[in-house]
Amino acid sequence: MATIFYARVSTSEQTIEHQKSQAEAAGFAIDEVVVDHGASGVSTTLKEREEGRRLFDMLREGDTLVVRWVDRLGRNYQDVTDTIREFMRRGVVIRTVINGLTFDGATTDPMQEAVRDALIAFMAATAQAQAEATKEAQKAGIAAARERDPKSYRGRKPSYSRDQLTLVLEMLSQGEGTSSISKATGLSRQAVLRIKEDPTRAEESLILWD
Repeated sequence: MATIFYARVSTSEQTIEHQKSQAEAAGFAIDEVVVDHGASGVSTTLKEREEGRRLFDMLREGDTLVVRWVDRLGRNYQDVTDTIREFMRRGVVIRTVINGLTFDGATTDPMQEAVRDALIAFMAATAQAQAEATKEAQKAGIAAARERDPKSYRGRKPSYSRDQLTLVLEMLSQGEGTSSISKATGLSRQAVLRIKEDPTRAEESLILWD
């Protein structure tokens, strides 16, 4: 029985080291790490990713799959729920670092099954909603930037890159603290707080300097 840690690193600012260190700090003893680099959780299902396919091949009954949060598996409701349920049918236990959730198909109690399935659906829906919210913030920032005179004063150049902004918004949506986000992105706490207070404005400022 193995404990396998799966990570999806979608931007150049994200690192597997950060996700893995979080898992180890939470008490997980990792036997193997599987990582997909540059993979979108919205446009690609887990089975469509190179290492995601390998994950399906290697997981066996009695294994434990650890992910930082369910959005590492994907950001599409149907894909995430199908993936978790397939792994549970195989006898694989899925555990998350954030919130310490456990999804186990071994239970036969109807009430426990109902609660578990409702939680899976809720977490998958949340992952998709967060992706859609980030996309809407980007659209709002683009619209606001287009309304401005391109020759007007653009203000101070943002201290963050596109990848850093994406990672900050993602971690904020998962309830991560300012200090943790600052450490993961390399941004100051003040920069993280400014993004948190007005993500649309943060997106607009970045667009004006593109």
